[in-house]
Amino acid sequence: MSGFETTEALLVLEDGRVFRGESYGAPGETFGEAVFSTGMTGYQETLTDPSYHRQVVVMTAPHIGNTGVNDEDQESSRIWVAGYVVRDPARVSSNWRAQRTLDEELRDQGIVGISGIDTRALTRHLRERGAMRVGISSTETDPEALLARVRESGEMKGSELSSEVSTRETYVVPAQNLAGGAKPFVVAALDLGIKANTPRMLSERGVEVHVLPADATLEQVNAVNPDGLFFSNGPGDPAATTAQVELLKGALAQGLPYFGICFGNQLFGRALGFGTYKLKYGHRGINQPVMDRTTGKVEVTAHNHGFAVDAPLQGSTTTEFGEATVSHVCLNDDVVEGLELRDAAGQLTSFSVQYHPEAAAGPHDAAYLFDRFRGLMDSRRATHADDNAVLTEGQA
Repeated sequence: MSGFETTEALLVLEDGRVFRGESYGAPGETFGEAVFSTGMTGYQETLTDPSYHRQVVVMTAPHIGNTGVNDEDQESSRIWVAGYVVRDPARVSSNWRAQRTLDEELRDQGIVGISGIDTRALTRHLRERGAMRVGISSTETDPEALLARVRESGEMKGSELSSEVSTRETYVVPAQNLAGGAKPFVVAALDLGIKANTPRMLSERGVEVHVLPADATLEQVNAVNPDGLFFSNGPGDPAATTAQVELLKGALAQGLPYFGICFGNQLFGRALGFGTYKLKYGHRGINQPVMDRTTGKVEVTAHNHGFAVDAPLQGSTTTEFGEATVSHVCLNDDVVEGLELRDAAGQLTSFSVQYHPEAAAGPHDAAYLFDRFRGLMDSRRATHADDNAVLTEGQA
């Protein structure tokens, strides 16, 4: 059992709303953007998702921490949330895989949190007023003093954060499940806040994944001789992330197949000439319904995004790289959840989705998208093989 403290804690939103509760996790003070997540499970994956960098996550499910924490379910090497808000934290772990309690993990990693508050009221407030800056403190007792510091803290809009969460060095995840002697596909994956399960899912499909830092250049991408390019999820404002958009434009001009997830969808949209905008309170959780317009199938999906692509839901848009259309739509609010790019012959060349098909905690409805990406690379490899055969015959 973890030794729970009963120290009072204070939560203050930038519009002045105050909540009082008890300190949870590490003592101290923290600031960030207040957002809520609707997942009833998978809290460990949420905490270690780099996309939550500089965000204070409010869990809408009232009871959190039942299954404790283990070393297998981490999506990165650390917890990234700026703060954590729960109503009723579990006092003991009740799972055979648990290695320590959630409270212990938060304390060990210095994550300031608060418990014992009405998270339903807080969630309703954020839905009505929108995501906003927040402060949590177990050291400050004056709400006005904490409010002043909240309003001095940084905003999410205009922030470039992918460089703060990305790998510093390139690393390779080898391909698995290759039939005897088969050549693996090679993917250059730009780490904008990548989760561990993404290269794992590509690897399981015979893909060798070269994970590159967020500031990688087109020359560095081409140096791995990739069959495809991948952009990961990540934090921050896509409008403030410009170098990666230029890299993507160069790759699309070369005809390199592209697959983007979440932040990678927003940057794909900007590369195609669309704008992006900040959602009122975003989509976060593991129960969001999305329709894949290419199949008519409705998927239950995992989300974590506060920005979205501003693209027309009907018809196609002519870009310098081909015809772009909206391929996926959120059924709750018609937010763009996916884009696809086709060439003059109508063949799919690149695509992206706003949600998380790699979500380790589930749901797994959208795992087929990794097969779709492999199919693009397979088609490109076959086309190049045919071109080389024609060239060889001509030289003969």
